Amino acid sequence: MTYAEVKAAWHVRARNVMEMSVFPRISLKPEVTDFLQSVFLNKEVLAAVGHQEAESRFQKLLRCLSHPPSYTCVRASTHLAPLEEIRLKLAEELAKQMGQCSAEEASLQILTHPHIPDVLLLPVDGPRHVEQVSSEVVVGAQCGSAVLRGAHVFAPGIVASPKYMKAGDVVSVFSDLEGRCTRGATSFQGKRAFVGNGVARMDRSSLFCSDEPVKGVGVQMVEPLYQSPSFDGVLPSLVFLQNLPSVVAGHVLGPRPGERVLDMCAAPGGKTCHIAVLMGDQGKVVALDRIRNKIDRILENAQALQLRSIKAFCFNSTQAVSGDAAPQAEEPPYPPESFDRVLLDAPCSGLGQRPNMGTTWSLKEICSYQPLQRKLFQAAVKLLKRGGVLVYSTCTVTLAENEEQVAWALRTFPCLSLQPQEPHIGSEGMLGAGLSPEQLRLLQRFRPELSWDQTGTAAPLSCRADRDTIGFFIAKFLKT
Repeated sequence: MTYAEVKAAWHVRARNVMEMSVFPRISLKPEVTDFLQSVFLNKEVLAAVGHQEAESRFQKLLRCLSHPPSYTCVRASTHLAPLEEIRLKLAEELAKQMGQCSAEEASLQILTHPHIPDVLLLPVDGPRHVEQVSSEVVVGAQCGSAVLRGAHVFAPGIVASPKYMKAGDVVSVFSDLEGRCTRGATSFQGKRAFVGNGVARMDRSSLFCSDEPVKGVGVQMVEPLYQSPSFDGVLPSLVFLQNLPSVVAGHVLGPRPGERVLDMCAAPGGKTCHIAVLMGDQGKVVALDRIRNKIDRILENAQALQLRSIKAFCFNSTQAVSGDAAPQAEEPPYPPESFDRVLLDAPCSGLGQRPNMGTTWSLKEICSYQPLQRKLFQAAVKLLKRGGVLVYSTCTVTLAENEEQVAWALRTFPCLSLQPQEPHIGSEGMLGAGLSPEQLRLLQRFRPELSWDQTGTAAPLSCRADRDTIGFFIAKFLKT
């Protein structure tokens, strides 16, 4: 049977699926939920907004984290072509992907951001009403999250499939929220979430009975719960998928032509390449990361974007300072005060990522990042020149990794002072770390929970974009 025939028959005879207008809230271990609740209901917050409002914000956070933002953000390579030219080319490519002759026929809406000159925004259609079919495929939580942002299901992400599944079968795809599905299972009734319907592109035997690692698309999504374009192979040198706050962080750093800039934890290289673009590819951008294959990815991205100012090294940034290295050393470690600007996009618990329907991390794992972040921060301050700019950012929502780190840095390094950020499209810093109102206003925290009830499709996309983001944090310091 064709997909259309299966769908029509199922509408008549199959069970009705529950409405998926709202996913279950993010699945966390109870100890992690309790910890986050104590963060969002801390004494300073309670004194400012009251218990009811604080609790409401916390519950909205848990719900919104499991949903994707209502738009896709694309950073355009404006060093290679004007923004409007890139927008038109992207519209043409996506129209071809949808099998349409023109962007107008495909009803594509690609908007420029009103305040950020290298950002394009595409609305996401969802959640849509999609009825399940009887054959079910289960994928890992990370794979399920990728599907919600427009990806097909790649074979390594599949953990369970029907016993006799063949290529061409129509299947419903579910995300395993707690990582409990046994690889190779034929069914799974644990905690899961439906993400849409697709067509199998591989037999079950190809997925689970091969001695070689499986590659390629395992299920092509044809009816996802959230409809957004797939960017696989689309204008790779002109557009780069990047969350809006991550693009903002590059602009806040403000690199200038001819400067020497360090990206301390650079993989996968989106911010590194953005820095080089903002500098007009004039100067030097040093990218460090501890994992070799991630360095290769950074260099590949730089080559695709025709950027020559980037030098990437496999190196532990906590050890990047050396008193013995020659001035202007080409490779790490570097002498103190070697860089005009430093970006520390720190390793973090990642609790601001969206969509994220579940994490199995323990509280110990969640809280393990603060000491590492401080070691990296100490190295960053030493490597920064006097008069230089340090930007610290994370994609998490805890106080310990964000505002508390700022308070610690200001106490520990008298040479640092907070600076205004441009653009500043997020919220101010969150109460709870003892920072003054003036200091909080200089911070930038992206808090999707504050507008979760108002981020309907009635609001213009350019207005929703600044609010309906991942959870993210940015602090900008000047070293004097």
